[in-house]
Amino acid sequence: MSADKTITAHVVETGASDYAVSIDVSGHKITGDEPQDAGGKDLGPAPYDLLTAALGECTAMTVRWYALQQKWPLERVEVNITFQKIDKVGVFEKEVIVHGDKLTDEQRQKLIEIAAKCPVQRTLEGKVKIKTV
Repeated sequence: MSADKTITAHVVETGASDYAVSIDVSGHKITGDEPQDAGGKDLGPAPYDLLTAALGECTAMTVRWYALQQKWPLERVEVNITFQKIDKVGVFEKEVIVHGDKLTDEQRQKLIEIAAKCPVQRTLEGKVKIKTV
């Protein structure tokens, strides 16, 4: 994403459960909800599900982008990611798996390093301002 691009999301309750929402972001529609044990009907991902998925998506795309730039023989990238709160601190754990029989050990290591530099991770680790009006 370029620094000057504004992303707009519209979120509105649907009434399908106490917490169900319709999310329209960049022309894509997603249903969000809380799981049943939190009072929803589990009709879609919960907010932290989407945040976790966004970090995983960005990580995979960043690894792919770098491999394409370097013309490295990356066949596929997988990201397993977990999120939990530990002592009131959000903790993400990422496992990045790079597939490609022709990748060297050095290339594999560099791709893992690049995985930690995805823009969403940098945003989460940096300063963020949220203005509520």
